[in-house]
Amino acid sequence: MNINAAEFKAKCLKLIDQVADTHEPLIISKRGKPLVKLVPIVEETPKSMFGYMKGTVTFHGDIMEPLEEVWSAESGDEDQLYAGLKPEEN
Repeated sequence: MNINAAEFKAKCLKLIDQVADTHEPLIISKRGKPLVKLVPIVEETPKSMFGYMKGTVTFHGDIMEPLEEVWSAESGDEDQLYAGLKPEEN
């Protein structure tokens, strides 16, 4: 539906209600040139955060197989990092 700006100004509230009810956009023109489009706001339900990353992870190899590399926490290699620290006294 098209309407000129002067007519829109005179019937503004009625036209807004009509667009909200019919969900049909209204194009407002000035001197025969379309300037703006009045459209109803459509309520959007927010997307759930659950599963939003589905399909973004790829697995390379067997993720359940133990690593061949020994972690320093298991071998005790990081013990020198804590050698100078004393336990807190209360």
